[in-house]
Amino acid sequence: MSSRQLRLDLGARAPFRREDFIASPANADALSAVDAWPAWRGGCLALVGPSGAGKSHLAQAWAAQAGAEILAREAPVESLAGLAGRPVLLEDADRGVSDEVLFHLINMAGARGGALLLTARTPPGAWSAALPDLRSRLNAMPVAELMPPDDIVLGAALAKFFRERNIKPAEDLVPYLLRRMERSIPHARAIVAILDETADAEQRPVSRALARRVLENEAAAGDMPE
Repeated sequence: MSSRQLRLDLGARAPFRREDFIASPANADALSAVDAWPAWRGGCLALVGPSGAGKSHLAQAWAAQAGAEILAREAPVESLAGLAGRPVLLEDADRGVSDEVLFHLINMAGARGGALLLTARTPPGAWSAALPDLRSRLNAMPVAELMPPDDIVLGAALAKFFRERNIKPAEDLVPYLLRRMERSIPHARAIVAILDETADAEQRPVSRALARRVLENEAAAGDMPE
């Protein structure tokens, strides 16, 4: 089987449900901060962390709970008029969002009924901002940091993804993967998917030996996610 056939598909996403978010010491502080809504200072919270840490999962679950409008990064200032007094989620706020949009969203978040949850890989104090008033608001924004998933999170995620595919993995498989895989939930989902597909194609069990081959082929092909 070629490395192309073994590419990990990281594009597929399952619905983000809060009950599926796995709590651990790596995310306890961020969970508490998000759950403090609607008592966020100034109505705002920045949820930051590395790729694959669970920012989108937690943010989308909050948006469903709060009935928030999910705003695109490219949204123009003119589109914000109808968002006054409503919760808003803006993901990847540190990548390509205009100063004017951020400034108006932060101001609106403090109004009655308003709220603003931003996700990003870096804290707001590190974002570029040409507007002095925006700079001061970003520096003062409350921040909740998600750490990279620990073994508790990744182990539970792998077990869940195996269960969803009716796979009972060998006892040594999950510990083996935890020692070698990228520390991200999307990667955990992708690894389980490709193990399932490869085992099915070859009519063999999902085992440590199969996992070793999949991981080695991916590393050799340079297809492992960043």
